[in-house]
Formats: sequence, C-alpha cells, structure tokens
Amino acid sequence: MKSLNLKERLAQQQAAQLYRRPVCLESPQGVQIRIQGREYLSFASNDYLGLANHPDVVAALQQGAATWGVGGGAAHLVTGHLLPHQQLEEALAHWTGRERALLFSSGYQANLAVISALLGSGDTLLHDRLNHASLLDAGRLSGARFSRYLHNDMDSLSTRLSRARGNTLIATDGVFSMDGDLAPLPDICRLAQQQDAWVMVDDAHGLGVLGKTGAGSLELFNLSSQEVPVLMGTLGKALGTSGAFIAGSHELIEALIQFARPYIYSTSSSPALACATLESLRIVQKEHWRRQHLQQLIALFRQGAQTLGLQLMPSTTAIQPILIGDSAQAMRLAQQLQEHDLWITAIRPPTVPNSSARLRITLSAAHSTAHIERLLETLANILPKEQE
Repeated sequence: MKSLNLKERLAQQQAAQLYRRPVCLESPQGVQIRIQGREYLSFASNDYLGLANHPDVVAALQQGAATWGVGGGAAHLVTGHLLPHQQLEEALAHWTGRERALLFSSGYQANLAVISALLGSGDTLLHDRLNHASLLDAGRLSGARFSRYLHNDMDSLSTRLSRARGNTLIATDGVFSMDGDLAPLPDICRLAQQQDAWVMVDDAHGLGVLGKTGAGSLELFNLSSQEVPVLMGTLGKALGTSGAFIAGSHELIEALIQFARPYIYSTSSSPALACATLESLRIVQKEHWRRQHLQQLIALFRQGAQTLGLQLMPSTTAIQPILIGDSAQAMRLAQQLQEHDLWITAIRPPTVPNSSARLRITLSAAHSTAHIERLLETLANILPKEQE
C-alpha cells in the first residue's frame, strides 16, 4: 500500500483547493435542509420539480414496499424483474415516444452499458468536450476510437465525422450539467444523417423540465427516435427518485439485454422505487404548473443577476452557474453563503475546465420568488466584498 502514495496524493488535492467532502443532510431532500443542526435554504439540489419528498411519491414508495417488498433480489434476467419494473419501463417508453425502455440502477451504469454494447474496436465515438464523466468513461472502456469535439461546435464535429471509421456514435448531453446550456440537437442530427452516424443524448438534466409534457430535450426540439436512436434519462433529478433508463427501438433494447454487461450482471433496483417513480411520472405529466413556475424563477434570477453584473453562463435551464474562475475564491464565496444560511456548491476542476470554478446554483419548482430575492440580496452583499 505504501507504493500508492495515498497520503501525498490527498495532500496535493487539498493544497490545490480541490478536496472533496461528502455532506450529510439531517433532513429530507428539499429547498429547506438541515446540516449539522443548522437550517439552510438550498440551491444545490437537482430536484428540479420538488418531487424528492412529495407526499404522494413517498406514499407510493411505502405502498410499493408493502406490496412488492424492498429488494429486487436478483438481476433482471434471473428473477429480479418485477411487475412494477415492467410497468415503469412501458410508461417511460410511452412518455418519451420510443418503442421500449430499459431500467438501470444509475445514469452512470446506463451510459457504460449502452456505449460498451454498441461500439467496439474499429468503431468511432464522438463526444462533446463538456459531456458528463460517465459518457467519457464509457467511451474509454468501449475500445472504440474516441474523439472529443469542441463544445457545441458543429464545425469541429463535422471535421471529426469526416474522419470517422466503422460504426459511428455521436454522444452528447441534452443539457450540460455544469454550464446549463442546451446542445444544438437539430444541428447534430443533421450532421449525423449526412454521415450515417447514430446520435445518443444523455438527457439527465432535461428530462422532466423541458418540453410540453416534460419529456425533455428531444420533445423540446421535436426529434424522433429515427433522429436520436438512443436516449438516456435519469430518474434521480427532476423525477425525484433514483435510477435511469435507456429508451429506443425494440432492436436497441433487445441488443442491450443480450450484450450490455452492466445490465446483465447487476441486481435490479427496488420494485418499491419503481412504484414511487410511476407516481412521480404521473405528477410530472399532470402538474404543468411546476415547469411554468420554474421557468418564471429562472427568468427572475437571471434578470436580477445581470443587474448585479454577475458573470452567468448562457443557460435558460434550472442550472444557473456564476463563473468565478479561481477555485479558492469559489470556495470562500460558498463558505460566505453558508454563513448567511444559503447552501450553494462550489464546482472546481477537474469537474469543470481549469480556471472556470463556479458557484453552481440550481433552481427548483419548490422555490418561491421570495427565495430568489433572498439569494440575490445575499449575493449583492457578498460579491462586492469578495471582489474588492
């Protein structure tokens, strides 16, 4: 163990202001949280629609556990695929306009599964430079030729497409998790069709909040399953539960069942969780006011932040980062916000590029206009002092 130099590596991480520490909540997930006995107004959760602690979702989980038990007990292909799993897969496929869907325990697992199943040596995988780490790791493990194009740059993508060999897959986030901006999906699809390539969209941060029914980035841009054959969505953000799914054609899902090792060799998630997610999905499709209210809060925050002269990212989504630059300064600001009972996370490299540390503010339909006004007032008081 001595040869691993763990103590030295940890010391270097701390010296670079990049040390990570888990935060233990002493309250349910929500806009009001408690940490070490202190109450905070949170702007750090991906619970975009305020469903993680919704009483109907909680009740569905409880009833699901009473009826179906807690554990899946086995992999889906053994005895771990229960009726609630099947019902959820069918509901997700219908919602997203795809033939079928397949459940996974996490978005990370889903991305590893689909890319490793579809691509191998001799194939090409093209990535947006700001894609989520799970997509990048999946690419490295797939054995395919791996190339990253400049963020949302269609000229850069076109150049790399012209050099592609074998089966070609373009993978992109629908909403980029650290910047909050949208991928130009119609443009990506047009280039893909010209080069006979497939498109995969990781819509973890678009699902539930974008589109007429909340079905995400593909619904927003009215893109069909022919244009985007592979859709990955997560259930632990706007839907408020946990897990993920891949949606696409019958042939795609059958191929994943046969060849995706993370699916074949993993125990299924809790059937009670599937029951809770079915209820959450019902709320997302029925209560359109949640998305409308969230959009109003986004507009209110951006208007106020621009008045204060804050450096925002080009985002129209619930992810509203304030660019700081220096990691140590971002950490100091996050600490000052905590002293004012506001919980906002400082995001630093390597999660974001060097010299682009930021305060990652995330908004929720559970926030009120008063919460946004309090946040802006606090930022107005803190940031000038920090910049002097």
